[in-house]
Parts: sequence; C-alpha cells; structure tokens
Amino acid sequence: MRRLGTALLAVSMLAACGPGPQAETPSESAPSTPAVEQQQAPILTQTNVDVAIECSGILEFANTASYSLLDRYLPSNVVTNIVNRRATAPFTSLADLSTVPLVGPTRLKQLEGGARTMDFIDADCVGILDGIAISRDDQTAIVNLVNSIDDSELHDVLPDAWNGAVNLLNTRPFTTAQQIADTAGIGDVSFRNIRNSATLSRPLEALFAAVNAIPSNGSYGATTLRHFDWWNIASEQHYYRDDKTCFGLEPSSVPSGAYVRPNLADAAEVRAAVQNAVAYVNGNTLIPASVRTAGFANLDSLIAGRSFKGCIITYENDPWSRNTVHIYVDTVTGFSVMTETWWAE
Repeated sequence: MRRLGTALLAVSMLAACGPGPQAETPSESAPSTPAVEQQQAPILTQTNVDVAIECSGILEFANTASYSLLDRYLPSNVVTNIVNRRATAPFTSLADLSTVPLVGPTRLKQLEGGARTMDFIDADCVGILDGIAISRDDQTAIVNLVNSIDDSELHDVLPDAWNGAVNLLNTRPFTTAQQIADTAGIGDVSFRNIRNSATLSRPLEALFAAVNAIPSNGSYGATTLRHFDWWNIASEQHYYRDDKTCFGLEPSSVPSGAYVRPNLADAAEVRAAVQNAVAYVNGNTLIPASVRTAGFANLDSLIAGRSFKGCIITYENDPWSRNTVHIYVDTVTGFSVMTETWWAE
C-alpha cells in the first residue's frame, strides 16, 4: 500500500488546515518501494469524516492519478470532470468528490476499485459503504455495536429509520458491515449514525471504564455507561422511594409516576453529571490525567450545542441507601450517557 502519500493526505484532512503537500503523479506500474512505505495498524475513525484514514488512498488516487490511469476505471467524460476539478483544489472527502458532475455512488466504487488495484488502499480499508469509507477497525466496531446494542438505544441512534432498526434487530448477528449496510431501511444517514455511535466516543468510554474499575469501599460508588438500555432503567420500579423527573420523552415512553420537566438537558447539564460521577469516587485523583483529559475533551466534542432527552431518577430500596441515576440521550444522534452514584449505611 502507498503509505506515505496516504498518511500525509489523512493528516491534512483531519487537521483541516488547508491543502496538504502535493503528491507526485503515481507510477502506473510497480507499487512504492519499501523505502517510502510506512507500516501502520488499522485506525479506528474517531471524527465525523466520510473517509477513514486507512481509506484515504481513494482520495489520493482521485487527486494524483494520471488521466490515462483514471480512464482505466471510469468513463472518459467522468475522468475529464475529475481532472478539471482537481486542478482548482484537491478533493478532501467523498462528499467533495460527489460534487463533480457525473460522480455518484457507482463512480465512487469504481474509484475505490482503481485505488485498490493500484495499491493505494489494501485490506485495512473495507471500502465505501452507504456513502462513507470505513477501515477494518471501523467494521469490527460497527458489527460489535449492532450485534450487542439494546433495542431502545438502536432506535435512538436511528431516529428516522425505525424499520431499519427493527430489521437489524431481527436479522442480527452480523459478521460484516456490508451486511448491515445492505439491510432494508438502512441508508447513508443511518449507516453513518451507526458508525459514529460505534467509533466516535472511545476516549470517553475509556474514562467510563476507569471510573467503573475503581473499587467500591462498600459505602458509596459510581457507575458510568456509554451504551445501555435506558428504557428498562427508567421504567424500573423501586420498593421504598422512586422519584423520577423526565424530559423530552414521547408520552408513551414516560415512566409511570414520573414528573415531566418542560426543558431538555443541555451540554452543561450532561457534563456536570459526568464530572460529579468521576469526582464522587475520587476519580480526579485515581484516574490518570491523560485519560480524564481525553475523555472530557471527547465528551465536550460530542455534546457541544446539543439537546438531550432523558430522566433523573432517585430511588431507595430501603431507608439505609440511595441511588441517583442521570440518563441523557441526544435527540438527533442518539448519543447517550448514563451515570449512577450510590451510598449505603
């Protein structure tokens, strides 16, 4: 695989700092020599881009291949349009490529085929599925998520694809991302939502895992979750005390006896709940600063300017303990977090 040009293109794409270094027109015969190869493991996509780093050779191929090479894989009029457009600015995304006249899903797949044949991408890039190019790591994360996600969360991740969510639930388990993309009711927006849910919150998930790993001292503790069944948690009934305040839920989803708050939650409320859970178990001291910093930065990037539905639940199963649960679900993307703190005498 032509690693050096791909790596440079990927860095320039993610940094969003303008066009990167101009790659030379690739040879139409042998692959790059070992002297310019840079081996790297597959990379999980953690930003909302439409080309995984391991697939950025597709863009490199479109940006640098000669007219005659592109003409092997595309109709001549499409090649002319691509070459004329790239003369003004390099392509930085599949969406950007798709603005070229006559370039649609079929032409993008042909470009992918050319990039793979000419060794601009290899098996680390699964390919273009429903408008995004995913890596092998992305595929693993997507398949694991769809095979394990709860009903309530999957429907939140796919708010405009109810039938697609039902079909995924009825058809799983899957072994490839292609099978998921091919499921009836799953299209470009839905598949991208699934990819984002599977890959974009890994630093936050690492922080949550660190919180959950802190041993309880028997009198208090905290749990933080990124993926969970909010419906079962919110609708559960408790013996001694069961106070629930919910917001943004469909009337049929409001737990029995809950107070309905008129206002949705915002980013500040979500962050405060997570901060409280981390501090509650002395996580600011026990969790490495690098994990905390990356986790909260990731959280901030996912909640900034967003609105959340959910519930705040305080319950007691006896007079000598108390649990407080905060559930937040993005009303558009389905991104969700849950925190629970508890004490017992």
